[in-house]
Amino acid sequence: MKKAEFIQAVAEKAGLSKKDAQKAVDAALETISDGLVAGKSISFIGFGTFSTATRAARKARVPGTDRVVDVAETTAVKFKVGKKLKDAVANS
Repeated sequence: MKKAEFIQAVAEKAGLSKKDAQKAVDAALETISDGLVAGKSISFIGFGTFSTATRAARKARVPGTDRVVDVAETTAVKFKVGKKLKDAVANS
């Protein structure tokens, strides 16, 4: 499902215009992004939790050349699925 299809589905389920649904979806995504950038964890009970994790700097080998390169420390986004969503997907 692409973003436009998601917005259409939200508009239909919430009884909103497509324009209002787009504003709501964009605001929700921006709020999640802002929270993650600030280092916060965002939880939706039953759905899941968005969080960040720091990956340590390391050395890695380039496939095919066996050349060793340094990979810098980075922050990655993580999502842990909630029980209600996990059960819904498993039973579909």
